Amino acid sequence: MDTPALADLRREYSLAGLRRADLEADPIAQFQKWFQQAQAANLPEPNAMTLATSDKQGHPSARTVLLKDIGQRGFVFFTNYESRKGRELEWNPNAALVFYWAQLERQVCVAGTVSRVSAEESATYFKSRPKGSRLAAWVSNQSEPIPDRKLLEKKLAMLSERHPDDDVPVPSNWGGFCVAPHRIEFWQGRPNRLHDRFEYLRLLDNSWQIERLAP
Repeated sequence: MDTPALADLRREYSLAGLRRADLEADPIAQFQKWFQQAQAANLPEPNAMTLATSDKQGHPSARTVLLKDIGQRGFVFFTNYESRKGRELEWNPNAALVFYWAQLERQVCVAGTVSRVSAEESATYFKSRPKGSRLAAWVSNQSEPIPDRKLLEKKLAMLSERHPDDDVPVPSNWGGFCVAPHRIEFWQGRPNRLHDRFEYLRLLDNSWQIERLAP
């Protein structure tokens, strides 16, 4: 079967516009408003976000992770600290996030500095996860090469026998990161590629400057 020409995939954006008067003064409040609208639209995993990091040489990498908390401190997600993203964030604590809600023709781009959340917060969230997910955190040496899937399944079976009840402890190499934003951009698709883009930049006094950007 022939692959459709990429030009044929072009679409127009016409659902809504975004005006300066529509925006909250605080970008976290604006994000929460859009996130609630994404939830109300029953989008699949509206908390999915692309996380971009870089290694010691500045080589970038990106993957999709899930937002687990949002507030004035920033955007929180959880991972294996020894994974590629975990190691890169230790080497270079700067990261970017992208939320793309295609059905709403919206995108949010975030740039900020990253730090670990407390061990207590990580433990609280870990305990809220399904047991299978908690066991998997022990099974997987994330980002490391493995010979085959059978190794994972064998380790999972062994751990399930070792922890028949709900007593799965938190791995020492597992926990949360928080991206404290210094820049957040809200993008609304518009016809003729004349999209609406507004950028919030954090100032030295922690207030936010808002500017419209050319599409």
